Amino acid sequence: MALETHKLPGNVPGDFFVDASCINCDVCRQLAPGHFSEIDDQSAVARQPQTDDETRQVILALLACPTASIGTSGNQDIKPHATSFPTLLEATSHGGTFEGGVYHCGYTSKKSYGGKSYFIQHPAGNWLIDSPRFVPALVDQLKALGGVQTIFLTHRDDVADAQRYAETFGALRIIHEAEREAQPDAERLITGTDTVYLGDDFVIIPTPGHTEGHMVLLYNNRYLFTGDHMSWRRQPTQEDDHDETPSWHFGASRQYCWWDWEAQKASLSKLLAYDFEWVLPGHGHWKQLPGTQMKQAMQAMAAFYNLSP
Repeated sequence: MALETHKLPGNVPGDFFVDASCINCDVCRQLAPGHFSEIDDQSAVARQPQTDDETRQVILALLACPTASIGTSGNQDIKPHATSFPTLLEATSHGGTFEGGVYHCGYTSKKSYGGKSYFIQHPAGNWLIDSPRFVPALVDQLKALGGVQTIFLTHRDDVADAQRYAETFGALRIIHEAEREAQPDAERLITGTDTVYLGDDFVIIPTPGHTEGHMVLLYNNRYLFTGDHMSWRRQPTQEDDHDETPSWHFGASRQYCWWDWEAQKASLSKLLAYDFEWVLPGHGHWKQLPGTQMKQAMQAMAAFYNLSP
């Protein structure tokens, strides 16, 4: 719970504030970009909400915060918004007989440093991609959407409460064998670096680099769930990360590469062969682009890192 006595000095006056427990995970700035800014390596409220829609946006950021670092000193009623997650990113259709969707779960966990997780509603069984914080309100919403049959874990850092979700829903967990220590009871282990096809809609692509057993998931040739492998990010024009005029494009974090940076760059090149229109990461910003523009953005990334197809 955020404490007014620990309110950061960068907050503008008003009902909402960020306190000193903020870990600068960037979740609030992604969910309510007009209201939160980075100040001295932490987030702060840069503009108070003025409308009901803006207030809802800030409250969702409050709920999603992994460390409960966002608070309110006013009479805001937070409880009615607890069931707002998962939020729909895009509706999907399967042969005209099943209407589903791709959702953002919110409720990030401090165990994964605020890593985002996602939910796919699918006719053959629903998927959870990485794990959110275990919150009863979210569990109830997932049950209402048909439950969770498969939990895909991109890597060890973002497993969070995966075991509790697996136990609650009787779900099968998928993780790479090199990451097994993070989920020793996982029901299915992926081995090696070969691509794995699961049915017509799901493709598991091993992408070692950030960690040894990191993987990404491609769904329906449209949605690429990238974990900590790649995101839409402000990135300098040079790899040394010291350029003062960064621009937005796809890339990876050398600073937070825990295993092998050269391997991670090689894994980035693997993605050039696939078609998708959404990049949905654990850390970093998501991005949706039409197919042609996405290809161009990926080629720009390849040029930046001097990647070979």
